[in-house]
Amino acid sequence: MAKKNTTVFFCQECGNESSKWMGQCPACKKWNTFVEEKVNMTSGNVKITPFRENAKPVEIGSISMREEERMHTGIAELDRVLGGGIMHGSLTLVGGDPGIGKSTLLLQMCRLLANENKKVLYISGEESLKQIKLRAIRIGDFQDTMLLLCETNLSVVEETIRHTEPDVVIIDSIQTMYQESVASAPGSVSQVREATNIFLQLAKGMGPAIFIVGHVTKEGTVAGPRVLEHMVDTVLYFEGDRYASYRILRGVKNRFGSTNEIGVFEMRKEGLIEVENPSEYMLSGKPIGASGSVVVCSVEGTRPILIEIQALVCRTNFGIPRRQTTGTDFNRVNLLMAVLEKRLGLQIGDCDAYVNIAGGMKINEPAIDLGLIMAIVSSFKNRAVDEKTIVFGEVGLSGEVRAVNMAQQRVQEAKKLGYQTVIMPRVNLEGMDKMEGIRVIGVGGISEAIDMI
Repeated sequence: MAKKNTTVFFCQECGNESSKWMGQCPACKKWNTFVEEKVNMTSGNVKITPFRENAKPVEIGSISMREEERMHTGIAELDRVLGGGIMHGSLTLVGGDPGIGKSTLLLQMCRLLANENKKVLYISGEESLKQIKLRAIRIGDFQDTMLLLCETNLSVVEETIRHTEPDVVIIDSIQTMYQESVASAPGSVSQVREATNIFLQLAKGMGPAIFIVGHVTKEGTVAGPRVLEHMVDTVLYFEGDRYASYRILRGVKNRFGSTNEIGVFEMRKEGLIEVENPSEYMLSGKPIGASGSVVVCSVEGTRPILIEIQALVCRTNFGIPRRQTTGTDFNRVNLLMAVLEKRLGLQIGDCDAYVNIAGGMKINEPAIDLGLIMAIVSSFKNRAVDEKTIVFGEVGLSGEVRAVNMAQQRVQEAKKLGYQTVIMPRVNLEGMDKMEGIRVIGVGGISEAIDMI
């Protein structure tokens, strides 16, 4: 069989292949994403082995579902993000910045699964066996059903998985795996795509749940082709400042559960500890009687979370005012400031404005619009908002306060943490159950909300 080396170009975003370099990808319309790679073009037929269970069509009514299709990890926050536990035969991609805690979380999960007599295979291409053992000692004791392998050759990894038949497999990381038949370097588009395809066939054909650790780029996305995220069943991102104690695990894709679900963890010397009440954790250290501080209620997946928004508005000393945001959309803040200036006549066009989401979370939900408005006005007028009040609602360009989803759950979360007043869209009051011990105020426009400061 003759082999021929040739040069092709791949798009790092979508994996589109081209015989020549192009400035813009014709498939995904992204600019400067093509990279050059050398591949082996083999003449002859290529043999592809299909999944065994999908070799012939079956009637959908004959497929039986069992309650034990999911494995509980023993980490409630992780189970929540996964949609209730680990699905058998699933392929999950875990991404995050270096040092954020991806390997630590997965090693903790492996320990708890091994203690439940699940056979776990941890394959590392970045650490030696002794280095993994050092991290494992810090976390706790492991059962003998926890197996370790340090290997980067895909052929050896595939043969090991087929021979040991584990329940759960961890690949740390996908960028270190290489296939000898692919001429490009490990971590390239071709190698990452080939490795993911092999693990996909193993997961669907044999049934183990496979977790893949992926490095991220400076933009925060998983390095390699975008097709990698399309191939897997679940994509999880580990967020947070590596120098801070909190960590947020966010599900951005999940075929077996809701997306945008989050789990909150705290990094300690013994590993990652679950934060059972994120609202209380995020509001710790909130100043009392300070202007520009407003508590809002945002919904992440199915969980309402109370978060503090801080704003600082002051006259600029330069010709062009400075605007800066942390944790929310910069353009959205500019838009809301324009609404304030147009609809309420506030002269804030020549002011510097700084907006911060306390706690380090990134929130882009429209329901925090009203909270942003009130925080900016509170700082501009130097008047504090009542510390026992929370705010939520979407703001339109006409200054109207529009409805948001899950209003009942947001009010219940505020009541649970001892808040006494809720300012929310008036249209959401219809159909809500009355609750004792908390005052609910509906507003139809931002002028009504501002009058309460």
